[in-house]
Amino acid sequence: MTAHPSRFRPRLLWVLALSAALTGCATMQSHDKLATDMQTAGRSGGIPAAIAQLESTAKTEEEKTALLYNMERGELLRMDRRYPDSTNAFLLADNKVKEWEETAKTNPSKLMGTVGAALISERLKVYEGQDYEKVWVTTRLALNRMAVGDFENARVDIKRTHEREAIIAEFRAKETLAAEEEAKSKGATSGGKELNGYPVETLNDPEVLALKNGYQNALSHYLAGFLYEMLNEPGLAAPGYRKAIELKPETAVLEEGLRGLDNRTGFTWKRRQRMTDVLFIVEAGDAPARKPKAFTIPVPTGRGLVTASISYPVIEPSKDALLTTISAAGTDLKLEKVVDVNVMARRALKDEMPGMVLRGFTRAVAKGVLQNELQKRGGLIGGIIGAAASVATEQADDRMWRMLPGRVYVARGYLPPGEHLVSVNGRQLPQPIKIDGQYALVPLRMYDNSVLTGDVAMLGQLPTVAAAPQPAPAAAAAPAAPVRTTNNNRTRPVPASTVKPTAAQPAAAAKN
Repeated sequence: MTAHPSRFRPRLLWVLALSAALTGCATMQSHDKLATDMQTAGRSGGIPAAIAQLESTAKTEEEKTALLYNMERGELLRMDRRYPDSTNAFLLADNKVKEWEETAKTNPSKLMGTVGAALISERLKVYEGQDYEKVWVTTRLALNRMAVGDFENARVDIKRTHEREAIIAEFRAKETLAAEEEAKSKGATSGGKELNGYPVETLNDPEVLALKNGYQNALSHYLAGFLYEMLNEPGLAAPGYRKAIELKPETAVLEEGLRGLDNRTGFTWKRRQRMTDVLFIVEAGDAPARKPKAFTIPVPTGRGLVTASISYPVIEPSKDALLTTISAAGTDLKLEKVVDVNVMARRALKDEMPGMVLRGFTRAVAKGVLQNELQKRGGLIGGIIGAAASVATEQADDRMWRMLPGRVYVARGYLPPGEHLVSVNGRQLPQPIKIDGQYALVPLRMYDNSVLTGDVAMLGQLPTVAAAPQPAPAAAAAPAAPVRTTNNNRTRPVPASTVKPTAAQPAAAAKN
């Protein structure tokens, strides 16, 4: 009876090693490959082809309700202007984030690593979404609702965005502390020396370091300010504009949002407004990819040092050209970059890296002990099996929301209501864009070699201008001022072509 445990133990270790290798190869599929296939299909067959490619990868109900699947699907449907379907996909993703939020508030230790991630691979963790992705879900929901005129639910989404940011901040502080304590108990003293060979300059460049954190973005908060302003709630709009400035300082369009708020929401201005306050949101490029980079590190065991394989993700900086100008109705408006998803992704990775390195060290120790035991019990073959299992299961987690845009720009100004041809950096959009009302939000996506125009959100009515009285037949009349006839047969004066009002010059557009 006493001999059975000694005979069983090496067999068990062999089974565990082989099982880990086979399970790792079977379940840890690369999202980078899936995203590449999806983007290739989109470039050759359009957005519907990309949607079909993505949907072909989800066979089970679990896969169809997964967070990353629905974030990708929701974004593609949004690009295809299928807003109700897109919103439903984002709501499925949002439900997963809500589950994460509830656990983060009530049982944070449950989220701080799993047995699989600690002992086998990061890819075995349930995908919780990058923190900035969690915030983007509610931002995308708000934009979808605005596109279909559902401003009240958009208001709810904006409020939840702010609450979500607070939960993320509190949880990440606890997680970092827990990872440090766990690694110290295993013999790791810091996260720096395990990064030998890693391109740390990608995480420490000035743009990355300038971000306050890896989850808040200026667009979400500026959108909050704009939405509250549209709904005539200037007291709530001001904090949104103020936070956007804090996240992206020295950005003129953000600063003017706050500076001109009181004037724009004044009763006299609203009564005399003759042009539409237009916000252009222009998205360009693609979200970055996480690429795995492999390392080997020495691990102490009872029989001396052995090497263990370890892998970390790397995000290369974007090289996309910047957008500068959007033109419409004879007016040039400056496009200002308010979000760079590549930089946010690298900042998120920088914040995640200490915990990732410490978990990697913990895995390396466990795998080193296993490899040593297999070599001791099984000789050369045992050592080879242990090394193969270590390599097969140590794969960097490359899961990211890849259909997000790479950069987001905004421009804001006053334009006459009606249909206008729009150009971005001198490139004219194929179809005119119609705007009307006191406020309009125009979403554009520069995708591959095309420009995707979303549905324009419009709110409020410009004051009706009475037609000028007809002169008596016998009297000599001066030439009548030109007028514009709208779809509802109202008339408005046509602004002089030489006037190019901007959001900073509301008085010029308000003259009777």
